[in-house]
Order: sequence, then C-alpha cells, then structure tokens
Amino acid sequence: MKIRQIALGCKDLSRAQEFYEQILGNKPVAVFNPPGFAFFDLGGTRLLLEVGGPSALIYLEVEDVNAETERLRELGVNIHTEPHIVFPDPQGVFDMPGNEWLSFIEDSEGNVVGLMSREVS
Repeated sequence: MKIRQIALGCKDLSRAQEFYEQILGNKPVAVFNPPGFAFFDLGGTRLLLEVGGPSALIYLEVEDVNAETERLRELGVNIHTEPHIVFPDPQGVFDMPGNEWLSFIEDSEGNVVGLMSREVS
C-alpha cells in the first residue's frame, strides 16, 4: 500500500496554484475550476488543492532544508519555524544514520507545510 493522494484545502485556487508552482518548480498536471481542484504530481503521489477543503499538514522532502528555507524566504514566503534538527538518528531508525532536519513555512492559504531533509553521518 502507498499514499496515492493528499488533499490540502485552499480559499483561492489561482493563488494556491501559483504558490505551489513556485515552491514545487512544476505546473499542475490537471486543473478543474470549477469546481476548484488542482493536482500536482509529487513523485507518484498526487497533491490535490481543493477550494473549501480541510486544512492538512504535509511534509515535503527537500535536498537541504537550510538552503530551501532560505530560497523560499528570498521569494517572500513566510517562514513559520526556522530549520532545526528535529531528530538525531545515529542508529538510522527512519533512514540512513544521521540528523533529520525540519522547518515549516506558511503557504498562500494559511496552511503550515513542513520541509524535511536528512543529513547523513
């Protein structure tokens, strides 16, 4: 079993679509407006932006949390929580041994989005 789709609520589909195009670096694979849906491909899992849908907390894997947070800051994205080590993992419980880094940003619709990366030791 794998996660096929994640839904994230929004108020303004065009604004949300533009925000996610900017941070993901790609266009949606499909937009249906009305009724207010935009779909992005995240490596085989769909991200659905849905007008009036519920808020959700998603975590996106990035190459380097510090660099990505800085890039988004320069684009004017609100940084909710600065990059920090959330889990030192010398045994490799969740991946290769190393530190799990995390920061949070706020999207155009007020949703908090986690950015995660792994610093392998």
